[in-house]
Amino acid sequence: QVQLVESGGGAAQAGGSLRLSCAASGRTFSPYGMGWFRQAPGKEREFVAAISYNGMRTSYADSVKGRFTILKDNSKNVVFLEMKSLKPEDTAVYYCARRGMSALESTLDGDYEYWGQGTQVTVSS
Repeated sequence: QVQLVESGGGAAQAGGSLRLSCAASGRTFSPYGMGWFRQAPGKEREFVAAISYNGMRTSYADSVKGRFTILKDNSKNVVFLEMKSLKPEDTAVYYCARRGMSALESTLDGDYEYWGQGTQVTVSS
């Protein structure tokens, strides 16, 4: 069994920064791709960022490109989402996810087998 636990969410002002962490435990962290998704109230869950097992490939949603950075530390089984220049529209519950059998990143939530419980990010103007 794989457990993913997000942390680092909270409140921020527009233009501010937050850093989310996702700690994985259970079955081996690598060599699986990891991703971050978010869901705002009344909206469907959407892709935010993803990273391949070796960290060499990353993907970002257009809405966060240039502002968010996804990183991972395989030695510590942790993946991070560094968020800068936050906007009110970034307000959502952010979920960490791990792919089941692939080392590659993916923008599709259906490609992810394991999910964290989510952490709330609230950005005020």
